[in-house]
Amino acid sequence: MINQGNMLTAAEMKRAEDRLIDSGISVDELMRRAGQGAAQMIWRIAADQPTLVLCGPGNNGGDGYVIAQWLRENGVDVCVAAPLDPTTDAARHAKSLWQGKTASLEEAQPAAQFVDCLFGTGLTRAIGDDWFSHFSRLFDGARRRVAIDLPSGIESDQGKLLNDTPAFDMTIALGAYKPSHYLEPARSKMGGLVGIDIGITADSDLLILPKPHISAPTSADHKYSRGLVAVVAGAMPGAAQLTAMTAQKSGAGYVKILAASGFSSPHPSIVVETVEDSPDLQEKLSDQRISAIIIGPGLGRDDRARELLDIALAADAPLVIDADALTVAGTQFSALVKKRDAATIATPHAGEFASLTGQAPRHKIEDSRKLAEQADCSILLKGSDTVIVSPEGEASLSTQDCPWLSTAGTGDILAGIIASRLATGLTAYKAGCEGQWLHSRAGQLAGPAFTPEMLVDQIPATLQECL
Repeated sequence: MINQGNMLTAAEMKRAEDRLIDSGISVDELMRRAGQGAAQMIWRIAADQPTLVLCGPGNNGGDGYVIAQWLRENGVDVCVAAPLDPTTDAARHAKSLWQGKTASLEEAQPAAQFVDCLFGTGLTRAIGDDWFSHFSRLFDGARRRVAIDLPSGIESDQGKLLNDTPAFDMTIALGAYKPSHYLEPARSKMGGLVGIDIGITADSDLLILPKPHISAPTSADHKYSRGLVAVVAGAMPGAAQLTAMTAQKSGAGYVKILAASGFSSPHPSIVVETVEDSPDLQEKLSDQRISAIIIGPGLGRDDRARELLDIALAADAPLVIDADALTVAGTQFSALVKKRDAATIATPHAGEFASLTGQAPRHKIEDSRKLAEQADCSILLKGSDTVIVSPEGEASLSTQDCPWLSTAGTGDILAGIIASRLATGLTAYKAGCEGQWLHSRAGQLAGPAFTPEMLVDQIPATLQECL
């Protein structure tokens, strides 16, 4: 199997292949490894299905000829469809070894199984209407559809759809996973995703978000060594209460809410300290025992909210900035946060990201890196394809999928988990990575149509999995 730890852009993949070639491995050999590995995967799952392999003119099409020949030699009824003759030496060589039937794109007839080798990594513009109409016809006529490396019509690095690409049953990545395997809207087109090893060994600064390894408290720990989380409450108490409950169930040793008079605690074990005025909040946040502060959930967006945000930004403790606090900061965000000495992480969704930068993210990874560098803080751009980046350019992409998290309150829960992990002494980037993994896993354990409170109740089980 291919490296599960990182993913490669199209340029990084090209450099990794060039290094293999420079070491003495031919392009023909790499194509043989890729094609035969993919063919074996297809054969193990659906060996009895008549198969049409659509081969483009480049090396992805060359992989298709290798796949078709291997399947044919193993008893599968295979036909190749090709719009053009191969244009690379390796693809021409692969075609010369193909001993079966070949049809033009216009004459090709659908088969039970459709294998897409038209275009893979490196595509930067849309497939022409004539070719794509035949692609769609052959796709629609199949019962099972497999994409090789990437479904045709998808850009490799940004998750963009260059055509109205349909959803496949399976995608077989060759050599390394690419960003678009996990970035939306491309990710929804992949179906089941598997990888084939062809000998690629390359490091990347874009990682697949790993499962955390969390240490349990020792006999020497106490409530302050495990982390005191302070939640700054604002106009809407429910969100701050939910965040505090989450931080408590995520492993923090002590959670308190700092709020105006009349604020009630969501649980007897969560302390509410009344804040009389701004100087009082400043004094309370100067407590050296505080390990992490969170501001934003339920904060409101009025002048008082901005005043509370300014006080939190001036505090010395690590800080999570979420929800309303991001909207209040607006385009001043980078200038405000850059002044801080302590670790900071912001957790915007796409709309809040637009409030901070003036436009919605177009390239989620690179735009997040740019904001992180400008603000000198970590950024967690949340959504169904969450990206976490550090100011130094480290980046992780979440590969867990739980669409049931698309409900009110789950963002407040994510912020609470991150604050709890930050309070243990982790870097902001590491806390964001661990928090995102725990949040997604809790959603999977909660099952369908859960309430925020049900999601919070699953967090201890996710921690248990990571010990």
